[in-house]
Order: sequence, then C-alpha cells, then structure tokens
Amino acid sequence: MGFRENLKSQLEYSGMMVKELAARSGIKKKTLDSYLGAHGYTPSVDNAVSIAKTLGVTVEYLVTGADGRKDRPLSSLHSDVQEIALVSERLNSRDRSIVLGLVRLLRDK
Repeated sequence: MGFRENLKSQLEYSGMMVKELAARSGIKKKTLDSYLGAHGYTPSVDNAVSIAKTLGVTVEYLVTGADGRKDRPLSSLHSDVQEIALVSERLNSRDRSIVLGLVRLLRDK
C-alpha cells in the first residue's frame, strides 16, 4: 500500500476525521483531501512529518506500511480511547482487572 492507503487506514484506526487532522497538524483540509483523493498526491517531507506526528506514527509507516504504531502518544488516540485509558489508570487493581476482562470479551466477539 502507498501513502494514500496508509493515511486512510491510520485515520480510521485513530478515529480522527480529516478536519480534526487538519486542525491538529496545521495542514489545510483541502491539502489533506488531495493526499486522500483518487490522484493520491504525495505530501512534502514537512507535511508528511507533521501528519505522522499528529497521528502518532512514523513517516515510514505512512509511506511503506511498515508498523509505525508502536509507542503512540495518548493524544494521538481517539478521544473515547483516551478517556478509557485515563479512567482505567485511576482504578484499583481489582476493578482494572474486571474492565480488562470486559475489553477482552468484547475484542473476542
């Protein structure tokens, strides 16, 4: 897959909308749309770096698809996932274990 497909995939994975990516990365929505459109224009290095930072992946992942999702900052995750992570940090070990069991149950559905 190329940049266009990897960017689409990462946007879907993060739950972020193009408009939100534009606001967070400082890149115009129209420019991002050109990367995601049928022609799949390739971004400048500066834009690729900004997009990757905002999404919490490497430029290498966006270009090649090589796994760049490791060590993602919490801020790069969907707001619902951020809230779950923050709430779970405040739970005692018993309650955290219960929540983790529920998450695994949902994952395996």
